[in-house]
Amino acid sequence: MVAGPVVDLRELGGDFTRDPYPVYAELRAAGPVHRVLDPDGEEVWLVVGHDACRAAFTDPRLSRDWRKSGNMAQIVNTEQDQPALAHMLMSDPPDHTRLRRLVAKEFTPRRIEALAPRVQQIADESLDAMLAAEDRRADLVASFAFPLPMTVICELLGVPALDRAAFRGWSNEMVARTSPEAEARAYQEMPAYLAELIAAKRARPAEDLLSAMIHTVDDGGDRLSPSELIGMSVLLLIAGHETTVNLIGNGVRALFAHPDQLAALRADAGLLDGAIEEMLRYDGPVEACTDRLALADVEMGGATIPAGSTVLIAMADADRDPERFRNPDRFDIRRDARGHIAFGHGLHYCLGAPLARLEGRIAIRTLLERCPGLAPDADEAELTWMPGLLIRGVRELPVRW
Repeated sequence: MVAGPVVDLRELGGDFTRDPYPVYAELRAAGPVHRVLDPDGEEVWLVVGHDACRAAFTDPRLSRDWRKSGNMAQIVNTEQDQPALAHMLMSDPPDHTRLRRLVAKEFTPRRIEALAPRVQQIADESLDAMLAAEDRRADLVASFAFPLPMTVICELLGVPALDRAAFRGWSNEMVARTSPEAEARAYQEMPAYLAELIAAKRARPAEDLLSAMIHTVDDGGDRLSPSELIGMSVLLLIAGHETTVNLIGNGVRALFAHPDQLAALRADAGLLDGAIEEMLRYDGPVEACTDRLALADVEMGGATIPAGSTVLIAMADADRDPERFRNPDRFDIRRDARGHIAFGHGLHYCLGAPLARLEGRIAIRTLLERCPGLAPDADEAELTWMPGLLIRGVRELPVRW
């Protein structure tokens, strides 16, 4: 069998970008797999529903290694051997297993929890600067949600002098491009910049993650190649901040839109851990997974995804599936939100999930404690959203206090 008619997401306009959930629910009611035209006009196969998404994440026929296709341009506007893509998120086992093993020890829960005092200090310093505004207004993304995780991941890697303005632009183009040309420039400029940083760190190693990646050799004599060093640096820097930026932004928007939940959280800090999980479930920072490549014909829900197709897994819809979560469109910080797949599922489950959770908890708690009058300073309909289907979040979030 084949799926039904192609759904052109571009025809749904800004309403879909702001609130895609009703569209996903309609698709889910019709079946777990659909052909759609993404915001760039490319035809992809979209998987919806909690069970179908979990199954897709663990299906070995849906690959992340686009080198197997010989057509990297199908998903990104750069050359096939681009070093920025030589990382574990663009690989399958055994390459993925090897690359993840070489960095996983730096992201254990114990090591991440040890970062809490420094994360708290960065949060307080960021808020000090934001709250100094005489007009009591700010863009929460630029003033707080971005600098907090960006500072943390830069210090963890050992590149505190990173040109963050330039990096933010490159990162945005790589995860939510404004044009193919801008994306191509980002893939040229960012690896060149990182190559210089890696050379400097190789000459003057320190007690940081980048030095460890450069100099560490495992028991079998394995180490990262020059291209893999660039690729893993790109991945850790981008993934190390993008998810947290939008976890904070989307979480604050959800609290603004549900004043009863905001009041409950202010009244009982013991609800914070559950609130973070509900923020991830209700409106998480990743809307759909990074592109998968169908290595063979894949039958799902009576539809056949042809070999060579691009497949997206709609994590946002999976976490709003009523078969898994009761009243899924209700934001409820007391809900047991376990089982959400906001950080993915299977072997590509986000390595930095413990760090994102830690930063999210500290960020939201600090905001509520230090900004009791925090309120939105713009209509939700006027906010500018990140384009594309990967990252879900707003570019700016005006607030007042």
